[in-house]
Parts: sequence; C-alpha cells; structure tokens
Amino acid sequence: MALMETDPASLDPQERLGRFYALISAALGLLSLCGAIVPICGGVMAISGILLGVLGRKSENRRMALFGIAASSLGLLISIVYAVFVYIVGS
Repeated sequence: MALMETDPASLDPQERLGRFYALISAALGLLSLCGAIVPICGGVMAISGILLGVLGRKSENRRMALFGIAASSLGLLISIVYAVFVYIVGS
C-alpha cells in the first residue's frame, strides 16, 4: 500500500513553516557535526539548528525536528570540547 503525500500547497501556512523549520534543523544538525572542527562555525550552526528544531516540533515532522535538535546538540558539544582542547589545552 502506497503512502499518500500531502500537497505542500494545500497545507496551512503555519504547518508548512513548521515542516520547513524541522527540515532545516536536521540539515543544520548534520552540517554542525561536520563544521565542529571550526568551533565558531559549528557552534553557530548548532545553535541555529536547536532553535529551528524547537520551532519545528509543533509540525507533523516532529521526528525530523527531534533529530535536528539531537544532532545540533551533539555538534555543539563537539564544538565546545574541540575549542577547549585547541585553545586552552593547546596554549
């Protein structure tokens, strides 16, 4: 049995925006994991991903928003740990 996809144009604007926030949160979460090597870049992406994930939790894409929050949190943690090792311990 095939799943029926809803037409994005028929969605409520608030729901469409929530889905967009959830998708961008997941993308920023993955990018923050990759960008954690440059702590400022990874940290900014991670914080943005967390904020958008919180806003995206109100949509139907709750799982994607939660993934974005988790990945962004992990990216923020890695950025902080890497910054501590490079800037404080490396000095």
